[in-house]
Order: sequence, then structure tokens, then C-alpha cells
Amino acid sequence: MSFSEVTYQEAMGRARECVPVLASRAQKCEDARVLLPENEKLLHETGLFRFHQPKRFGGMELPFQAIIDIVAELARGCPSTAWNVGNLGCHHWILGYYEPETQHEVWDANPDALIASSIALAAGRGRVSDGGFTVSGRWPFSSGVDNSDWNMLAVTIYEDDKAVDWRLCLVPKSDYRIIDTWYAMGMVGTGSKDIEVKEVFVPERRALALGRCRGGSEHPGGSLNKGALYKVPIVAAAGHPLSASALGAAEGAVQHVTEVFAKRTGTYTGAKVSDFQAVQVKLARARCLVDAARYLMRESAIAFQAFAERNEVPDLQTKLRFRAQNAFAVAQSREAVETLWSFYGANAIYTRDPLQRFLRDTQAINQHFSFNFDIAGSAFGTVALGGKYSNPTL
Repeated sequence: MSFSEVTYQEAMGRARECVPVLASRAQKCEDARVLLPENEKLLHETGLFRFHQPKRFGGMELPFQAIIDIVAELARGCPSTAWNVGNLGCHHWILGYYEPETQHEVWDANPDALIASSIALAAGRGRVSDGGFTVSGRWPFSSGVDNSDWNMLAVTIYEDDKAVDWRLCLVPKSDYRIIDTWYAMGMVGTGSKDIEVKEVFVPERRALALGRCRGGSEHPGGSLNKGALYKVPIVAAAGHPLSASALGAAEGAVQHVTEVFAKRTGTYTGAKVSDFQAVQVKLARARCLVDAARYLMRESAIAFQAFAERNEVPDLQTKLRFRAQNAFAVAQSREAVETLWSFYGANAIYTRDPLQRFLRDTQAINQHFSFNFDIAGSAFGTVALGGKYSNPTL
């Protein structure tokens, strides 16, 4: 099915309609520890995995900020499912940077094909072989891997003991082993299991050089996909597809608590909880934290798109500023839910109440390396103050 005529507004409408369905299945998704088959089916039918797939292959090819808006909307219902939409959906975008032959290999066979990933460059080692690379490694946190037919694995290429190249290697499911390590306290329904590869050959056309994807159209897919979306720097913007789940979870938590407290009376006092000034003030704080997080996250995504539309590549300091803003926004999302939790009362400890899931999920997301503000902030501060910062993929 083609979704190339789906507008931004229509895509958002489809996401909005999915929210109550996903919310009703959130506990089941958590119990299963994977992306539920029925949720996957719903997302395929609505085309919501394919918002960044090139139009030529039947995708929506929406502007980059769709990764924030669509994923955050879905996360109001189920953050784990939304995480997989952002994660698996962004791989349609990244595949657009690969050699045209590789894009056709995947999408001509199945335009709905799901692709998992693990972006831990240090986890994979490769060496140059005739026509490509021989790769081995064990990668953590490969979200949605059980539902996927392919995997994009970050690999450092060595000559002797010297790192010389950094590749994102696309491998079929037959080439890797899934190891079920995913027993987590939050984001449980993402199914983010380990992946192991032993001495697998990856042809050059399936090994994307990340150094060619730092912005602009010099990457292998640039001859095929000329839209602005495929000029956004991959690594610099890699946090956005995942951060929006935290934003949406915080939004869902605010809405949930507001609805509950509008009609709750105290179990011990019988007083209307909505009349307590402390409740009012903390609810306002949570609301403002979510609004600020949305602004930072969304505006940096819009800025990436705007640079690409002008055929400009943001400089290193700007890239690092956007990454720091995104990490800061995730922390604000977590703080918003923690603020809500602090005055919600004992009902928050029941697993039947979704607030406990929003809390665990935002805390779990905040542990992701991409959202460590100390690391992101230090990188930006170093460059802003004239220091040296080196990342060959950024």
C-alpha cells in the first residue's frame, strides 16, 4: 500500500486515533515485552511506520519534525509502542541514505519491511574484505528486533588495532542471533534485546559510511532521494526519533492526572483535591515543563529540516547545541512526570494506574546515552568555549 499522498495533518489524525487503542493494550504490551503483533498490524495499516520513507517507495516523506509530533502523540497511549514507531520508522529515513541498489533490495520486496538497529559503535568490530567488510560483535538495545527482518548495526572498522572507518551495516535476520536480555524496569514493551553476529560478510553497498552522512547529499542515496529530509545529518539528529517518546509519556501523564484530579476527593478528608493550592501549583509546574520540553525538542527538529531545505549543513557547535537541547528536553519530560508523581498519592503505586508506567518509562528513557545531559552539555560547552571536540561521524 502506498502512503505517498498522506498529508502531515492526516498522519497526525491517524496517530491521534491510535492513542486510545494503544492505551488499552499498554499493560499487555508490557507483559509481552515486545511490540505487540496487533499494534504492529495497526501501525502498518495506518502507514505510521512510513512517515519518513521516500515517496518513490510509497512513504509519506514528511518533514523531519514529524518524528517528534507523530511519536509523541502515540506515546500518550503507550510509550513503548511509540518508541518502536520512532526507532523503526527512522530506519526508513536512514535507508534512504544507502546505495539505491540496497534500497530497492529491501523495499521492492516489501515496502513495509521493519528494520531494527543498535547504534553502539564500540560493540561491533569489522575489517575490510573483498567487496565489503567482515563483521563481528554483540550489540545491546536492539528495539523491535523480534518484529524486524533487517538490522542496522553500528560497526567500527579496524586496520590492525587502529579505527579507520565507521559504518552502519545492514544485515538480514538470517545473519544475526537474538539474545533475550530484555528484563527491564521501564520501556518494557520495546523488546530491546541483544544481537550477536559472528564473522558475517557485509557488502559495501549495505555498509553505510557515517562520515558521508554528516549533512547534505554526498551520501550514496543522494542520487536517488533528493528531498531535504535526506540532507539532515544522521548522527547529529539521531536522538530525536527516540526522545519524543519521553515527551509523549509526560504529556500523557499530565492529561491523566488532570482528568483524575478534576473529580477526586481525598480518601481521608473528603475534600476536593482540585481545591488544594499545592496540587494546582505542581500541576502547573508539570504542564510548563512539558511545554518547554516540546518547544526545545520540536524547534531543534524544525531547525534541522530548515538547514536541509536551504542546502546548508549546520556547523559542529550548532549540531551539538541541538543535541544538548534534545537531552535537556528529555530530562524536563522526566521531571514533569516525577512532579506529578510527587503529589498524586498512594494510587500511584498500583499497577492498574498508568501514571506508574509513565514514570518508569520516562526514567528509563532518560538513562539512554543520547540523553545524558552532562555528556551532551560538556560537548557543546567545549566547542562553544573554543575547545577541541572530535567525532568523525558528527
